[in-house]
Amino acid sequence: MSTVLSASAPTSFEIKSAQLPLVALLLKTADLGQLAEEMTQRYGDIPDFFDHDPLLVDLGPLQAGEQADSPVDFPALVSLLRRFRLEPMAVRGGNGAQTAAAELAGLMPAQDATVQRSAAARTPEAPVQQATPAAPAPVSAPVPTTPPSALVIDKPLRSGQQVYARGRDLVVLAMVNPGAEVIADGHIHVYAPLRGKAIAGARGNAEARIFAMSMDPELISIAGIYRTSDTPLPAEVLGKPGQVRLVSGPEGDKLVIESLNP
Repeated sequence: MSTVLSASAPTSFEIKSAQLPLVALLLKTADLGQLAEEMTQRYGDIPDFFDHDPLLVDLGPLQAGEQADSPVDFPALVSLLRRFRLEPMAVRGGNGAQTAAAELAGLMPAQDATVQRSAAARTPEAPVQQATPAAPAPVSAPVPTTPPSALVIDKPLRSGQQVYARGRDLVVLAMVNPGAEVIADGHIHVYAPLRGKAIAGARGNAEARIFAMSMDPELISIAGIYRTSDTPLPAEVLGKPGQVRLVSGPEGDKLVIESLNP
């Protein structure tokens, strides 16, 4: 015998599933002194790199190393991350003691959260069959969004100058001199000599690339993988049109620098 329950829809609220974009910190050490030093080196001169972004602390890399059972000072970690305008909200991947300590510091356990790289850097996965709900709710069609336009710089960048294209590509129409730095969350296009530092995919976009009409950089980096001028560029690329891209392989990620000449 079936029972039918009467129901009425509330007029003051609705409950919907939502997706929150999170930045993930893959913690590889419990030494917060080392973490503070390296974050200062990386982000200390870019005070607006983060904009109070919600953050997931992923302890998975810590578990894979020699410090798997090391206690983490989560109150100090939260304070450190907030100095860089990050808002730690959740934690995953730790052992029981670490997760409990994280909860005491106000972090929510999120063991089911996933940390993904861009689609080009992930290996294909087998499809997973999911149970069909008895009464699926209607899904509204997604609203198309217009991607942000690129930031365009049409003046030479001198030593000490820095440009950051947050959430978009960067196009530079003039020379990037030694000591200057160009940073973008997307691609970097330099239609002139590139002699300073170029950091593309600054927030982990492994699909980002760097293009330059004359490739002679002090440093190039994509998604955290970098190469400095201490390792000279090949003669077929140095001072010539070229591109830099990130390639994943059995030994890890590596930068590939290629000539754009036919």
